[in-house]
Amino acid sequence: MVNRGVEWVPKTRLGKMVVKGEITTMRDALGTGLPLREPEIVDILLPDMEDEILDVNMVQRMTDSGRRINFVITTVVGNNNGFVGLGRVKGKEVGPSIRKSIDKAKLNIIEIRRGCGSWECGCGEPHSLPFAVTGKGGSVEVTFKPAPRGVGLAVGDVAKKILQLAGIRDVWGFAKGHTKTTVNYASASFDALKNILKMRISDKQVDELKIVSGYIEAESIDHAVDKKIEKVESKKETKAEEITKEKTKAEEMTKKETKAEEIVKEKTKAEKITKKEKDDKTEKAQDKEET
Repeated sequence: MVNRGVEWVPKTRLGKMVVKGEITTMRDALGTGLPLREPEIVDILLPDMEDEILDVNMVQRMTDSGRRINFVITTVVGNNNGFVGLGRVKGKEVGPSIRKSIDKAKLNIIEIRRGCGSWECGCGEPHSLPFAVTGKGGSVEVTFKPAPRGVGLAVGDVAKKILQLAGIRDVWGFAKGHTKTTVNYASASFDALKNILKMRISDKQVDELKIVSGYIEAESIDHAVDKKIEKVESKKETKAEEITKEKTKAEEMTKKETKAEEIVKEKTKAEKITKKEKDDKTEKAQDKEET
Protein backbone atom coordinates (compact mmCIF):
# COMPACT_ATOMS: atom_id res chain seq x y z
CA MET A 1 0.00 0.00 0.00
CA VAL A 2 2.49 2.59 1.18
CA ASN A 3 6.13 2.26 0.26
CA ARG A 4 7.94 4.29 2.91
CA GLY A 5 10.55 1.73 3.94
CA VAL A 6 8.78 1.03 7.29
CA GLU A 7 5.41 -0.61 7.79
CA TRP A 8 2.85 2.03 8.69
CA VAL A 9 1.07 1.70 12.03
CA PRO A 10 -1.87 4.18 12.29
CA LYS A 11 -2.03 6.32 15.42
CA THR A 12 -5.15 8.38 14.79
CA ARG A 13 -8.77 7.29 14.79
CA LEU A 14 -9.15 8.09 11.08
CA GLY A 15 -6.06 6.06 10.18
CA LYS A 16 -7.33 3.02 12.11
CA MET A 17 -10.68 3.27 10.33
CA VAL A 18 -8.92 3.32 6.96
CA VAL A 19 -6.77 0.29 7.80
CA LYS A 20 -9.83 -1.68 9.01
CA GLY A 21 -11.65 -0.91 5.76
CA GLU A 22 -14.43 1.16 7.30
CA ILE A 23 -13.45 4.09 5.04
CA THR A 24 -12.60 3.33 1.42
CA THR A 25 -12.72 6.74 -0.32
CA MET A 26 -11.17 10.13 0.35
CA ARG A 27 -14.60 11.74 0.19
CA ASP A 28 -15.79 9.59 3.10
CA ALA A 29 -12.60 10.40 5.05
CA LEU A 30 -13.12 14.16 4.65
CA GLY A 31 -16.83 13.76 5.37
CA THR A 32 -16.18 12.26 8.81
CA GLY A 33 -14.94 15.62 10.12
CA LEU A 34 -11.96 13.95 11.78
CA PRO A 35 -8.59 15.74 11.46
CA LEU A 36 -6.27 14.42 8.76
CA ARG A 37 -2.90 14.04 10.51
CA GLU A 38 -1.25 11.12 8.70
CA PRO A 39 -0.17 11.43 5.02
CA GLU A 40 -0.28 7.64 4.65
CA ILE A 41 -4.10 7.89 4.67
CA VAL A 42 -3.94 9.91 1.45
CA ASP A 43 -1.45 7.44 -0.06
CA ILE A 44 -3.90 4.58 0.53
CA LEU A 45 -7.14 6.29 -0.49
CA LEU A 46 -5.63 8.18 -3.46
CA PRO A 47 -2.94 5.90 -4.93
CA ASP A 48 -2.74 7.96 -8.17
CA MET A 49 -1.63 11.12 -6.34
CA GLU A 50 0.88 13.38 -8.15
CA ASP A 51 3.04 16.18 -6.71
CA GLU A 52 4.65 19.30 -8.14
CA ILE A 53 7.24 21.70 -6.70
CA LEU A 54 6.06 25.28 -7.14
CA ASP A 55 8.86 27.24 -5.49
CA VAL A 56 12.26 26.68 -3.84
CA ASN A 57 13.35 29.83 -2.02
CA MET A 58 16.68 30.22 -0.18
CA VAL A 59 16.62 32.46 2.92
CA GLN A 60 19.87 33.74 4.52
CA ARG A 61 20.41 35.48 7.84
CA MET A 62 23.51 36.55 9.74
CA THR A 63 24.03 35.52 13.36
CA ASP A 64 26.91 35.77 15.84
CA SER A 65 28.02 32.26 14.87
CA GLY A 66 27.91 33.00 11.14
CA ARG A 67 25.55 32.87 8.20
CA ARG A 68 22.50 30.60 8.50
CA ILE A 69 20.82 29.31 5.33
CA ASN A 70 17.28 27.89 5.19
CA PHE A 71 15.11 26.72 2.31
CA VAL A 72 11.39 27.41 1.94
CA ILE A 73 9.66 24.79 -0.26
CA THR A 74 6.15 25.18 -1.69
CA THR A 75 4.53 22.11 -3.28
CA VAL A 76 1.12 21.07 -4.56
CA VAL A 77 -0.40 17.58 -4.76
CA GLY A 78 -3.46 16.30 -6.60
CA ASN A 79 -4.98 13.33 -8.37
CA ASN A 80 -6.20 15.25 -11.47
CA ASN A 81 -9.73 14.34 -10.48
CA GLY A 82 -11.14 16.72 -7.85
CA PHE A 83 -8.64 16.49 -4.97
CA VAL A 84 -5.81 19.01 -4.43
CA GLY A 85 -3.59 20.17 -1.56
CA LEU A 86 -0.97 22.88 -0.97
CA GLY A 87 1.98 22.70 1.44
CA ARG A 88 4.80 25.04 2.50
CA VAL A 89 7.72 24.02 4.75
CA LYS A 90 10.98 25.60 5.90
CA GLY A 91 14.13 23.50 6.46
CA LYS A 92 17.92 23.44 6.40
CA GLU A 93 18.19 20.82 3.61
CA VAL A 94 16.37 20.72 0.29
CA GLY A 95 15.54 16.99 0.05
CA PRO A 96 13.96 16.47 3.49
CA SER A 97 12.15 19.80 3.18
CA ILE A 98 10.57 18.74 -0.12
CA ARG A 99 9.35 15.48 1.42
CA LYS A 100 7.93 17.33 4.43
CA SER A 101 6.24 19.86 2.15
CA ILE A 102 4.60 17.08 0.10
CA ASP A 103 3.36 15.42 3.30
CA LYS A 104 1.98 18.74 4.53
CA ALA A 105 0.22 19.29 1.21
CA LYS A 106 -1.40 15.86 1.60
CA LEU A 107 -2.63 16.85 5.06
CA ASN A 108 -4.14 20.05 3.59
CA ILE A 109 -5.99 18.20 0.81
CA ILE A 110 -9.50 19.32 -0.14
CA GLU A 111 -12.18 18.11 -2.54
CA ILE A 112 -13.47 20.69 -5.00
CA ARG A 113 -16.69 20.87 -6.96
CA ARG A 114 -16.36 20.76 -10.72
CA GLY A 115 -18.93 21.39 -13.38
CA CYS A 116 -19.78 23.30 -16.54
CA GLY A 117 -20.81 26.74 -15.34
CA SER A 118 -20.19 28.60 -18.61
CA TRP A 119 -23.28 29.79 -20.49
CA GLU A 120 -21.29 29.43 -23.75
CA CYS A 121 -20.82 25.67 -23.33
CA GLY A 122 -23.53 23.78 -21.45
CA CYS A 123 -22.02 20.34 -22.18
CA GLY A 124 -22.76 19.10 -18.64
CA GLU A 125 -19.34 17.51 -18.12
CA PRO A 126 -17.04 18.41 -15.16
CA HIS A 127 -14.30 20.16 -17.12
CA SER A 128 -14.53 23.63 -15.49
CA LEU A 129 -15.90 25.38 -12.40
CA PRO A 130 -19.59 25.53 -11.51
CA PHE A 131 -19.40 29.30 -10.81
CA ALA A 132 -16.92 32.17 -10.41
CA VAL A 133 -14.78 32.22 -7.25
CA THR A 134 -12.23 34.60 -5.74
CA GLY A 135 -9.27 33.92 -3.45
CA LYS A 136 -6.67 36.03 -1.67
CA GLY A 137 -3.09 35.41 -0.59
CA GLY A 138 -0.98 38.34 0.62
CA SER A 139 -1.22 41.12 -1.93
CA VAL A 140 -2.53 38.80 -4.66
CA GLU A 141 -6.22 38.44 -5.46
CA VAL A 142 -7.27 35.79 -7.98
CA THR A 143 -10.63 35.29 -9.68
CA PHE A 144 -11.49 32.12 -11.59
CA LYS A 145 -14.48 32.00 -13.93
CA PRO A 146 -16.00 29.04 -15.80
CA ALA A 147 -14.90 28.74 -19.41
CA PRO A 148 -16.34 26.79 -22.37
CA ARG A 149 -14.77 23.57 -23.49
CA GLY A 150 -11.56 23.99 -25.51
CA VAL A 151 -10.38 27.27 -23.96
CA GLY A 152 -7.84 25.58 -21.67
CA LEU A 153 -6.37 27.17 -18.56
CA ALA A 154 -6.11 30.90 -19.28
CA VAL A 155 -4.17 31.66 -16.08
CA GLY A 156 -0.57 32.07 -14.91
CA ASP A 157 1.93 29.21 -14.68
CA VAL A 158 1.60 28.78 -10.90
CA ALA A 159 -2.20 28.69 -10.94
CA LYS A 160 -2.12 26.43 -14.00
CA LYS A 161 -0.22 23.70 -12.11
CA ILE A 162 -2.68 23.83 -9.22
CA LEU A 163 -5.74 23.70 -11.48
CA GLN A 164 -4.29 20.84 -13.54
CA LEU A 165 -3.71 18.70 -10.46
CA ALA A 166 -7.21 19.60 -9.27
CA GLY A 167 -8.71 18.19 -12.47
CA ILE A 168 -9.89 21.46 -14.02
CA ARG A 169 -9.31 21.73 -17.78
CA ASP A 170 -10.97 25.03 -18.83
CA VAL A 171 -11.10 28.30 -16.88
CA TRP A 172 -10.71 32.05 -17.24
CA GLY A 173 -8.39 33.70 -14.70
CA PHE A 174 -7.88 37.28 -13.51
CA ALA A 175 -5.22 38.29 -10.99
CA LYS A 176 -4.39 41.49 -9.10
CA GLY A 177 -1.33 42.33 -7.05
CA HIS A 178 2.28 41.17 -7.19
CA THR A 179 1.82 37.80 -8.88
CA LYS A 180 5.61 37.27 -9.19
CA THR A 181 5.54 36.27 -5.54
CA THR A 182 4.94 32.56 -6.16
CA VAL A 183 3.86 31.73 -2.62
CA ASN A 184 1.14 34.41 -2.52
CA TYR A 185 -0.08 33.53 -6.02
CA ALA A 186 -0.28 29.83 -5.11
CA SER A 187 -2.05 30.46 -1.80
CA ALA A 188 -4.54 32.80 -3.51
CA SER A 189 -5.32 30.16 -6.16
CA PHE A 190 -5.76 27.49 -3.49
CA ASP A 191 -7.96 29.82 -1.43
CA ALA A 192 -10.16 30.36 -4.49
CA LEU A 193 -10.64 26.60 -4.86
CA LYS A 194 -11.47 26.36 -1.15
CA ASN A 195 -14.13 29.03 -1.56
CA ILE A 196 -15.98 26.75 -4.00
CA LEU A 197 -16.96 24.63 -1.00
CA LYS A 198 -18.23 27.68 0.93
CA MET A 199 -20.74 28.59 -1.76
CA ARG A 200 -24.27 27.45 -0.94
CA ILE A 201 -26.12 25.67 -3.73
CA SER A 202 -29.56 24.11 -3.97
CA ASP A 203 -30.28 20.43 -3.46
CA LYS A 204 -31.02 20.03 -7.16
CA GLN A 205 -27.61 21.45 -8.08
CA VAL A 206 -25.95 19.15 -5.53
CA ASP A 207 -27.61 16.12 -7.14
CA GLU A 208 -26.55 17.32 -10.59
CA LEU A 209 -22.93 17.78 -9.45
CA LYS A 210 -22.94 14.32 -7.89
CA ILE A 211 -24.28 12.81 -11.10
CA VAL A 212 -21.82 14.73 -13.28
CA SER A 213 -18.66 14.46 -11.20
CA GLY A 214 -19.21 12.21 -8.17
CA TYR A 215 -19.77 8.88 -9.85
CA ILE A 216 -17.07 9.57 -12.43
CA GLU A 217 -14.58 10.30 -9.65
CA ALA A 218 -15.63 7.17 -7.74
CA GLU A 219 -15.16 5.05 -10.86
CA SER A 220 -11.73 6.56 -11.52
CA ILE A 221 -10.69 5.94 -7.89
CA ASP A 222 -11.84 2.32 -8.12
CA HIS A 223 -9.97 1.98 -11.41
CA ALA A 224 -6.80 3.38 -9.83
CA VAL A 225 -7.13 1.01 -6.86
CA ASP A 226 -7.60 -1.93 -9.25
CA LYS A 227 -4.44 -0.88 -11.08
CA LYS A 228 -2.55 -0.68 -7.80
CA ILE A 229 -3.74 -4.18 -6.85
CA GLU A 230 -2.70 -5.51 -10.27
CA LYS A 231 0.76 -4.00 -9.83
CA VAL A 232 1.13 -5.57 -6.39
CA GLU A 233 -0.01 -8.96 -7.70
CA SER A 234 2.39 -8.73 -10.67
CA LYS A 235 5.23 -7.89 -8.28
CA LYS A 236 4.32 -10.91 -6.15
CA GLU A 237 4.29 -13.14 -9.25
CA THR A 238 7.69 -11.84 -10.38
CA LYS A 239 9.11 -12.43 -6.90
CA ALA A 240 7.74 -15.99 -6.93
CA GLU A 241 9.30 -16.59 -10.34
CA GLU A 242 12.63 -15.23 -9.11
CA ILE A 243 12.49 -17.54 -6.09
CA THR A 244 11.77 -20.56 -8.30
CA LYS A 245 14.66 -19.58 -10.60
CA GLU A 246 16.98 -19.31 -7.62
CA LYS A 247 15.85 -22.73 -6.41
CA THR A 248 16.50 -24.29 -9.81
CA LYS A 249 19.94 -22.66 -9.92
CA ALA A 250 20.72 -24.04 -6.46
CA GLU A 251 19.58 -27.51 -7.54
CA GLU A 252 21.77 -27.31 -10.66
CA MET A 253 24.72 -26.23 -8.51
CA THR A 254 24.19 -29.17 -6.15
CA LYS A 255 23.99 -31.53 -9.15
CA LYS A 256 27.24 -30.12 -10.52
CA GLU A 257 28.89 -30.51 -7.12
CA THR A 258 27.76 -34.15 -6.86
CA LYS A 259 29.04 -34.81 -10.39
CA ALA A 260 32.39 -33.25 -9.49
CA GLU A 261 32.58 -35.41 -6.38
CA GLU A 262 31.83 -38.54 -8.44
CA ILE A 263 34.54 -37.58 -10.95
CA VAL A 264 37.03 -37.08 -8.12
CA LYS A 265 36.10 -40.48 -6.67
CA GLU A 266 36.56 -42.15 -10.05
CA LYS A 267 39.94 -40.48 -10.44
CA THR A 268 41.05 -41.71 -7.01
CA LYS A 269 39.88 -45.22 -7.90
CA ALA A 270 41.81 -45.13 -11.17
CA GLU A 271 44.91 -43.88 -9.36
CA LYS A 272 44.63 -46.72 -6.84
CA ILE A 273 44.31 -49.28 -9.66
CA THR A 274 47.34 -47.86 -11.45
CA LYS A 275 49.33 -47.97 -8.21
CA LYS A 276 48.37 -51.63 -7.69
CA GLU A 277 49.36 -52.49 -11.25
CA LYS A 278 52.73 -50.77 -10.80
CA ASP A 279 53.31 -52.58 -7.50
CA ASP A 280 52.49 -55.93 -9.13
CA LYS A 281 54.88 -55.25 -11.97
CA THR A 282 57.69 -54.31 -9.59
CA GLU A 283 57.08 -57.45 -7.53
CA LYS A 284 57.18 -59.65 -10.67
CA ALA A 285 60.41 -57.98 -11.80
CA GLN A 286 62.01 -58.55 -8.41
CA ASP A 287 60.97 -62.26 -8.48
CA LYS A 288 62.54 -62.70 -11.92
CA GLU A 289 65.82 -61.14 -10.76
CA GLU A 290 65.91 -63.39 -7.67
CA THR A 291 65.37 -66.50 -9.83
